Amino acid sequence: MDFQLKTLTVAQAAAEKSDVLIVLVGSAPITSKDSLSVLAASARKAGDLPDKAGKLLSLYRPDEVVASRVVLAAIGDGKPASVRSGVIAAVGAAKAQQPKRVAIVFAPPADGAAVACAVTAAADASYVYTTTKSKAEPRSIRHLTLGVADASGVGKAFDEARATVLGIELAKEWGNRPANHATPTLLAEAAKALAKLPNIKCEVLGPKEVEKLGMGSFAAVAQGSAEPLRFIVLRYHGAPKDQAPVVLVGKGITFDTGGVSLKPAAEMDEMKFDMCGAASVLGTFRALAEIQPAINVVGLVPSCENMNDGKAVKPGDVVTSMSGQTIEVLNTDAEGRLILCDALTYAKRFDPAAVIDIATLTGACVVALGGVRSGLFASNEALAAALEAAGEESQDRCWRLPLDDDYAEGLKSNFADVANIAGRAGGAITAAKFLQRFAGDFAWAHLDIAGTAWKSGAAKGSTGRPVGLLVSYLTTRASSSVAEKATVPKTSSSKAAPKTPGKPTRKARSAK
Repeated sequence: MDFQLKTLTVAQAAAEKSDVLIVLVGSAPITSKDSLSVLAASARKAGDLPDKAGKLLSLYRPDEVVASRVVLAAIGDGKPASVRSGVIAAVGAAKAQQPKRVAIVFAPPADGAAVACAVTAAADASYVYTTTKSKAEPRSIRHLTLGVADASGVGKAFDEARATVLGIELAKEWGNRPANHATPTLLAEAAKALAKLPNIKCEVLGPKEVEKLGMGSFAAVAQGSAEPLRFIVLRYHGAPKDQAPVVLVGKGITFDTGGVSLKPAAEMDEMKFDMCGAASVLGTFRALAEIQPAINVVGLVPSCENMNDGKAVKPGDVVTSMSGQTIEVLNTDAEGRLILCDALTYAKRFDPAAVIDIATLTGACVVALGGVRSGLFASNEALAAALEAAGEESQDRCWRLPLDDDYAEGLKSNFADVANIAGRAGGAITAAKFLQRFAGDFAWAHLDIAGTAWKSGAAKGSTGRPVGLLVSYLTTRASSSVAEKATVPKTSSSKAAPKTPGKPTRKARSAK
């Protein structure tokens, strides 16, 4: 979908060539005297357009409007969450008519956050998956014009939102693909395709390289599948080489049967979504390639299937992680943490400024937070605050949960350094405590997206979350770094010693 930003009043938007015109109406008094504004004010006064965000009033061929259909959409207080509700409702209603050109205009003034939410919401509401359908009907909307009172003031937010949409839709694409169309090998090929974009490099390691690195925990999960594992290493270079990178680690279980600890049959098809953490890393890199922020980012994706054959890891088996810690596998369906722990150990070689892992990790997090907010765990206060702020800014929200040491008691084992699972109580927290054992050398955060990565039921499909949160966090961090450098006075008397570049300390060949 092609997005365009224009300076448009409601009166000017009425003359805009489009199939559907969506007018976003706030709760503030409407003072404009053009026909559409007067009509919106009258509808509100009569109670036909309540102020509650998401309420709609559809019009057909109103006077003095080029578009044959007009949708008045309430956005209440005009805050990003309200704008998102209004746009999703309006685009959802409009797409039933299969329009090719849609215009959205803000009646009240709009800031960058509201504009960004309008862009991502319009894309979300109009998204259509087509890859494995023989007679697919793709998204009908080809061109979307967004009108605001002053386009010059929100251009940066608009451009970043367009880039974020590219990332979200890449994450949706790979999340939605059936497991036989999204194997670890195919996921690695998608990562390699990203390396064709500016400032991105990709390396893919196979079973031999992973074994040589000592990733016994990761390899143990993969050993029950005929599909070979892949360990994907992506690098985005937007800053000097001596700037420590942010490392993103995405869980890439392309299908999860539960292994020997087999899952119930009901809704097991949804376990194709168990690689949505990996998909979000790919999507974030797609957005970075478009935005080109001044930051270095590394993406690590351990990817495999969790299957059940004669070679599969068994409950009670003890495996040795890359860190040297031994792990008693009490439940083979707690496999995500087993692949992530080796990736977290690998992340240390980059001397990271921060490490964030993203995983559809626990059903317990779904019970705790539902599908509204992702679970956030963090060992660093500043990192936690920055991720929470990014979630609010992008409307891709998270909620911080505790990491008290008492929660780790259930992970004790009589036969290994640690067990891979504790009891049912606090399951999302004990999973995070397991990961924390492998992330003690750097600022670390864990996003449990088991409740937010996809939707079930009639709307079944990947959400692309938390690409919006991650892009917002990284671009804000990059902007802050640039601002700090601009305010530091230059002196000739002393120079800071450069940091050691975050380069790997071991060499590994790409898998063939």
